[in-house]
Amino acid sequence: MKISIIIPAHNEELYIKECLLSVEKHGTKNTEEVIVIDNGSTDATLQVAEQFHFVTVVSEPKKGVNHARQAGLMHAKSELVAFIDADTRITKDWIEIAIDEFNKNKNLVALSGPCVYYDLKPFKSALVSLYFNVFAYPFSKITGSVVLLGNLVIKKSAIMDVGGFDTSIAFCGDDTNIARRLKRVGRVGFIKKFFLYTSGRRLEKEGIIKTSFIYMLNHLSEKFFHIQITKKYLDIR
Repeated sequence: MKISIIIPAHNEELYIKECLLSVEKHGTKNTEEVIVIDNGSTDATLQVAEQFHFVTVVSEPKKGVNHARQAGLMHAKSELVAFIDADTRITKDWIEIAIDEFNKNKNLVALSGPCVYYDLKPFKSALVSLYFNVFAYPFSKITGSVVLLGNLVIKKSAIMDVGGFDTSIAFCGDDTNIARRLKRVGRVGFIKKFFLYTSGRRLEKEGIIKTSFIYMLNHLSEKFFHIQITKKYLDIR
């Protein structure tokens, strides 16, 4: 069993090299392919990605990360498709854990886990850990529909059965949307040991408390009412 790794990227020249280096170091043995989706970058993202011989670059001119993810999904050759962000770094056992979990549980259609932010100060990292422990893990047990799209492996057949990614969602709620729909066809797993490292730059920019509140609010509204409440009712973003 091998995995196709999909990496959406828009103007990620400062981060994508480290991401691809981590894949080269830890992931090429059990990887069918690595696809970088260039989502309209105007910097050197494309040139950096093309330096890696194992990378296939696919252009998706429609702006939006879910357009990029859907393009990656359609190009993926493997039944297991992994989605990571361009500013992430996979761990030594990341791919092996995913393959092992899918081998052990034939009903598993999606596997996700937390992110560890490598560039946040300890206090802010502690706040993020609190969010995962107080909200994400309990809700994953209760609802069975918690994933992070920046750390996700899915069965291609399953996500195709539920219609792929919702490209109408620009931000917030897309994690829960895909988890909720995938739950119709199988088990959605969220486990602590399946983690990777990622940048906290967006959290720094938006604010950890604000971002956690937005994600929690959209998780609940998407889960129970199938809407992204901050998009529909509040001009938070």
